[in-house]
Amino acid sequence: MRKSLILATVAITAAVFAGAAGAQDKAKAPRDGGRGLIGVERAKIVPMPPGFQVLASEIEGPVFADRNGMTLYKWQLKALRNGSAGERKNEPACYDVKTTETAGLMSPYPPGLVLPELDTRPACTDVWKPVYADANAQTVDKWTVLARKDGTKQWAYDGFALYTSVLDKVPGEVAAAPKKARGDSPSYREAVKPPSDVPPGFDVATTTKGRLLVTTSQQSVYMFDGDASQKTKCVGECTQTWKPILAPSVGQVTEGWTIVERSPGVNQWAFRGRPLYVNVLDREPRSQEGSDVPGWHNVYTQLAPPPPKDFTMQVSSSGEVLADATGKTIYRYACADDSVDQLNCDHPTETQVYRFGMCGAGDPERCLQTFPYVLAGKDAQSLSQSWTVVWIDPKTGRYAAPNAAGALKVWAYLQRPVYTYAGDKRPGDINADGFGEFRGLRNGFKAFWLRDDFYNGAG
Repeated sequence: MRKSLILATVAITAAVFAGAAGAQDKAKAPRDGGRGLIGVERAKIVPMPPGFQVLASEIEGPVFADRNGMTLYKWQLKALRNGSAGERKNEPACYDVKTTETAGLMSPYPPGLVLPELDTRPACTDVWKPVYADANAQTVDKWTVLARKDGTKQWAYDGFALYTSVLDKVPGEVAAAPKKARGDSPSYREAVKPPSDVPPGFDVATTTKGRLLVTTSQQSVYMFDGDASQKTKCVGECTQTWKPILAPSVGQVTEGWTIVERSPGVNQWAFRGRPLYVNVLDREPRSQEGSDVPGWHNVYTQLAPPPPKDFTMQVSSSGEVLADATGKTIYRYACADDSVDQLNCDHPTETQVYRFGMCGAGDPERCLQTFPYVLAGKDAQSLSQSWTVVWIDPKTGRYAAPNAAGALKVWAYLQRPVYTYAGDKRPGDINADGFGEFRGLRNGFKAFWLRDDFYNGAG
């Protein structure tokens, strides 16, 4: 550990959409207790070169994958406080070079500080494997071939070079993309996805509850229990608050989507048999506030895998958070080092210096007291690709062999352990939300938001 940088601060089956067509959610989806309508999200059929496919991931919906089913990622350029990190279109920047110093991109850290654990620090391509192209590979629609500085060729989609992650172990896994790059956050890699199979005017957003159906302006879409598949009971005064999403008189209807005639000449979009609306009183994009009204619900193209059965939901001062069996808020840790290749440092296989510096001034025992792991029961087993049981050595923060001396059996989300906070005393307390740099966006802890009415933390 180098002192110069002890910083003072049920799985959804990975259904293969074979080739361009594939098997795409042919069955009608059942309803789900008022939380929306469940199913597997469909993707638009797009041209692909040989060797690529589309898989149904648990968290991100349909994703592009290589022939082995490994999710494809891009590293899109993002402006930071003191510069930019990521890749420009048509310019791969991830090579077999080990970064040794901070880049000074994310204040308060200046450039030139020695990065920790250089003896084991990987090069960018050790973590992010370039998707190499054959010498005779040809452009197909948005799929292009880029020339790398090392003389090899690499596939790109929409101009951005493509990579796979060493963290993904099984087809359709998205363990390398647990966070979104926004605000003061670092420049994270993102899963590359085909367009969702929704009509014009609609979009889909990833949230902790699932893939939320929204409009292209990010307004949440709602359904009403009182409606039937071909008839709506929200009329008159009801439409002053709940605005029907109108459909064209003649339009192409994809599977799962229908058009309902509200009145002669007035048509409304319906999804999986339910007419759709927006709530004019929603204050934030991707809002869940409309679901507080009895009979009204957000709509999901696909629900996220459920957390462990003994976890609870608690209401905090800002919304709903995931909590353990005793009601203590659950937290996730986020981190990326301040370097040119912007490697993550929030996973048990990566350096723990940043987390130990943040939660315990470099002392693992203090970290364990301040942010204890959420322990899994003796008989607990992994539930999905998203929620797994892992063994951790608390002295190192890294994976341990099962039942090893001193090892803890803990719950992990997207392979990363989750925590509670010693300073939370009552159910719903969120005293450690934003614990760290820039509200925890760069290096720190964030509450596991199920719904955040103020900061959009759940989406």
